[in-house]
Amino acid sequence: MNILTIILVLIVLVNGVFAIRFVKDLLKNKGEVMKEPGNPIMMAFVEFFIFLLSTFGISDFAIGAAVYPKLKWTTDEKLPGTLNTQCVIPVAVMALSYISSIDVDLTTLLVAIIAQVVGAYISPRYVVKLPVRIIKRFVATGLIIAAGLIVAGKVGIYPTGGTATGLTGFKLVLLGVLSFVYGAVNNIGIGSYALTSATVYALGLSPLVAFPIMMGACTFSVPVGSMQFIKLDSYSRKITLFAAIFGSLGVLVAVFVVKSLDVALLQWVVVAVVLFSAAQMIASSSKKEA
Repeated sequence: MNILTIILVLIVLVNGVFAIRFVKDLLKNKGEVMKEPGNPIMMAFVEFFIFLLSTFGISDFAIGAAVYPKLKWTTDEKLPGTLNTQCVIPVAVMALSYISSIDVDLTTLLVAIIAQVVGAYISPRYVVKLPVRIIKRFVATGLIIAAGLIVAGKVGIYPTGGTATGLTGFKLVLLGVLSFVYGAVNNIGIGSYALTSATVYALGLSPLVAFPIMMGACTFSVPVGSMQFIKLDSYSRKITLFAAIFGSLGVLVAVFVVKSLDVALLQWVVVAVVLFSAAQMIASSSKKEA
C-alpha cells in the first residue's frame, strides 16, 4: 500500500467515524430533525451553492455565518458547532476528489497536512488569548500583498507563480511553518483556504496544487472538533444533513469544473478569492472594533 492510498484510506476512516456518530444522533432524534427551522427546498439549494463555492476556496464558514442567522435556521449558540459539522462530509468529498485526481508531490502534501492539523490541535490554548481584530487585519494585509504579487506576475512586472507540483528545502520548510499558523488561526474563525491558495502560488507551485493541500488539511482537523459538538448537542442536525447530501453534490460539480479550468484562468480565480477573503476580514475586524 503506497502513501497516497494510505492518505485516502485515513480520510475515509476519520470521516467515517464522524458519519457514524452523526447518523446515530440523527436516528436518536429523528422526530425532531425536520422540525428544525428552514424550508427543505431552499436549504438544499443554499447548501449546494455554498459548497460549490467552497470547492473553489471561498469559505463555507464565512458564507454560513452570514446566511444561517439571517434566515433564522439556527441560533447564535449553535452557529459555531453547525459551521463545523456541516462541512465535514463535503470537505471529505473534496479531499478525496482532489488528492486522487490532481498531481501533487506527496511529501509536500504530507508536510502541509500534518503541520496544519498540529497547529489546529495545539493552538486553542494560545491563539484565543491574542487580539482577534489585530490578527485579522494582519492576515488581510498579507492576502492583499499576495494578490498584488499574483497580478504583478500576470502582467509581467514580478516573476511569480509556476507549474511545480512539489517543494523542497527552504520552501518546503516555509510551507510547513505557514501551514501550522493557518491551522492555528483557523480556530479563531480565519479560514485557511485563501491563505493556502496565496501561499502555494507565491511559492511557485501550480494553483491547482492548493486544492488537495487545503482540503486535505481540513478533512483531518475538522471532524474531531465536530464530534464534540454532536456530543454537546450544539449544532443544527438539519443543516448538517442537507449539507452532507446537497453540499457534496455541489462539490462534485465544482470538482469537474476545476479540473477543466485553464490554469491561467484559475490564477485570476485565486486573486478574486484572496481579495474577497481580505475584504471580509477587514469588515469583520472593523465591526469588532466598533
